[in-house]
Amino acid sequence: MNKKFKELPEFKNEDEERKFWATHDSTDYFDWSKAKRVIFPNLQLTKKPISLRITTSLLAKVKSVANKKDMPYQTLMKQYIAQGVEQEFTHPTA
Repeated sequence: MNKKFKELPEFKNEDEERKFWATHDSTDYFDWSKAKRVIFPNLQLTKKPISLRITTSLLAKVKSVANKKDMPYQTLMKQYIAQGVEQEFTHPTA
C-alpha cells in the first residue's frame, strides 16, 4: 500500500519553517525509507569565541595537562567541555 504524502507548504522564512516542524511529523511529508545519505566535505561547524573566567590555578593545571598531551590548552578545554555536556545529556544529574 502506497502512502499518500501531504504537500509541503511554502515558508516565508526559517522561523516559520521551524514553528511548522515543531508541530508536524515529517513522516507525513517524506518517505524516509528512500532517503539517501549525503556528505558535505566542506561543511565546518560554526565556532564562536567566548570569554571564560577561571582561576589562575585551574588554568595552570589545564595548561600542564595540555602540555603533557602535546596539544593547545584551548583545544583541551573544548574537549573537556564537550565531554561534560555530552555526559550531562546522556546521564543527567539534575
